[in-house]
Amino acid sequence: MDVRTDPTRQLVRLRGRSYVAFVFSPVVPIVDWLAEIDATLARSPGYFVGKPIVLDLSAVDLSSSAIAHLLGSLNERNIRVLGIEGVEEERLAANMPPLLTGGRACVITRNEPAQKSEPEPKPKPTSLLLETPVRSGQSIVFMEGDVTILGSVGSGAEIVAGGSIHIYGTLRGRAMAGVNGNSAARIYCQKIEAELLAIDGYYQTAEEIDVSLRNRPAQAWLEGETMKITPLN
Repeated sequence: MDVRTDPTRQLVRLRGRSYVAFVFSPVVPIVDWLAEIDATLARSPGYFVGKPIVLDLSAVDLSSSAIAHLLGSLNERNIRVLGIEGVEEERLAANMPPLLTGGRACVITRNEPAQKSEPEPKPKPTSLLLETPVRSGQSIVFMEGDVTILGSVGSGAEIVAGGSIHIYGTLRGRAMAGVNGNSAARIYCQKIEAELLAIDGYYQTAEEIDVSLRNRPAQAWLEGETMKITPLN
């Protein structure tokens, strides 16, 4: 008599993971919009390489072939589109990035019988304090609130915050505050040598920051749709 042993069934483990994506919202004429992208890349070469990109087409009316041409144009600029939103699914060909909705990831969990009572989860902190410098190549992402750094932020480093950013040292890298739509967020630093400042999607690059502000304590905030940068003292 043959005795067969069923192999142990392996459960598939599913986990949610959140990424900060740049949302590109093209406007017509597309040629002029691409020229603005080229100008940004000229100031910060390779800035979008390896970053998740979402293409929002809600402001334009493009055919399937026009969407394919736009994706090709972005690909030529080393901009890889993760997904597309704001368009009917019928206009997306099979070889195009998928249609995205919602804009926020969710955590995937399994419902299992409770074995024992679990302690109440601790509330998430609304601020992040870093007591060491942020070195070149590091990326700090904190979507829940403010980020405070007691040291400096090196060239090529990146700080992303849902609230304001406070840097008690030199800011040489990139600082992006209010990324969840918080237009009241601000950026403070003791010495500004930033590669890029951004608040709620509005930004200024190093070339656009007034040279008189260099090496001085400064703050940045939004006034309508315009970023203002002034000395702290």
